[in-house]
Amino acid sequence: MTLKDFKSNFSEQLSSIYPKTEIDTFFFLLIEEYLDFQRIDSVLKADFIIPSEVLNDFNAAIERLKNEEPIQYILGNTEFYGLPFLVNKNTLIPRPETEELVEWIITEIKEKREKKQEEDSTITLLDIGTGTGCIPISLKKNLPNATISAIDVSKEALKTAKENAKLNSVDINFMEIDILKTDDLPNNYDIIVSNPPYVRELEKVEIKNNVLENEPHLALFVDDNNPLIFYDKIADLAKLHLSKNGLLFFEINQYLGKETVDMLAQKGFKSIELKKDFSGYDRMIKATL
Repeated sequence: MTLKDFKSNFSEQLSSIYPKTEIDTFFFLLIEEYLDFQRIDSVLKADFIIPSEVLNDFNAAIERLKNEEPIQYILGNTEFYGLPFLVNKNTLIPRPETEELVEWIITEIKEKREKKQEEDSTITLLDIGTGTGCIPISLKKNLPNATISAIDVSKEALKTAKENAKLNSVDINFMEIDILKTDDLPNNYDIIVSNPPYVRELEKVEIKNNVLENEPHLALFVDDNNPLIFYDKIADLAKLHLSKNGLLFFEINQYLGKETVDMLAQKGFKSIELKKDFSGYDRMIKATL
């Protein structure tokens, strides 16, 4: 089968499930993964005959897409903050909103260094609930002098995070810790960041099937009656383990911005800033101890 014919067949099989723009994106990602072709090659090499073994891979991918499995899990990888990351069903797929959180942290650190004229100063940072390791790894690539640690409750997620650190040639101290069951952290830190579970059970109706049926619920959902359980616990630990004027960063539930700000204020945090993401939703918080 030629590439042109396959593209037509690919679109036809998925048209009842996905919009055309998304189908095109899937197609371009798959030809890059399986054929090492770029988008333009779908035109320049339209008459290319797809080898049978590759066609088998494509057809397997189609069946998985029909079941609304995320393309990132099918490929086994994704990109975050310009870096490659391995993903699987033990890890959440990194989101663009989280890239904005990483950007905010990097900007904040660089601005502080410029004010103090401490270009080579070392900071210590902890990421809580690291998943793929996308936050600490991206930070380490852009802040090479920082000493960065990360924790997660999932042994399998940590295995993937360690593979991603190796893939991106960075040194991160990964630890298996259940944050809800610990009353202490291994060290003190200048910055603590977390993107913990924050989707309430009542919000499941807003979640697309490809997420709901595939991504780990342990990393997604919290009880309706205690939606800030992770934020409350992490804030308490941050009070004990942040350095003076240390910073706490959270990615948050878009519906619970005020509640999260109020909780931090009640615990004595200062200069609390609630920030919107690129879609205009309350998504990030920065607070100073």
